[in-house]
Amino acid sequence: MFKGTTILSVRTDKQVAMGGDGQVTFRDGNTVIKNQAKKIRRAYKDKILLGFAGASADAMLLFEKLEEKLERYSGDLRRACVELAKDWRHEKMLGKVEAMLVAANAEESFILSGSGDVIVPDDGILAIGSGSSTALGAARAMLKHTKLSAEEIVKDALLITSEICIYT
Repeated sequence: MFKGTTILSVRTDKQVAMGGDGQVTFRDGNTVIKNQAKKIRRAYKDKILLGFAGASADAMLLFEKLEEKLERYSGDLRRACVELAKDWRHEKMLGKVEAMLVAANAEESFILSGSGDVIVPDDGILAIGSGSSTALGAARAMLKHTKLSAEEIVKDALLITSEICIYT
């Protein structure tokens, strides 16, 4: 688990939203050095959202690798994620990467981990990072018991998480 980051993605009825905190900490996890880092970006013709938790340089490498796969497979997110996971497991350089990715579009959502996992949620909600359990629980409750939009759920769940998780 990575300290200092929470990324949450919610997908409902062909609508997807992703959010995260902007906190960056030193390796010791005790000192905040930045509060407005951009840990989410758009990819493949602005149709895909990517978010990361972990070491920034490693995440940038993974973003680049996934964007290459998206171009190669014409925006097929599932195929690009599976191919990146294969590379991640077999390339020595990628094997030392300390980051996780969330990738989502209007139809699908995935978590990519360093162990080669490609995880698909049952309910369209994904979370990674230190506050992931809290964010996931809050988002699931809101999705089940409210009519909020995906964007509103992400915002509110991250606010709740920030009140509980000291790293968010």
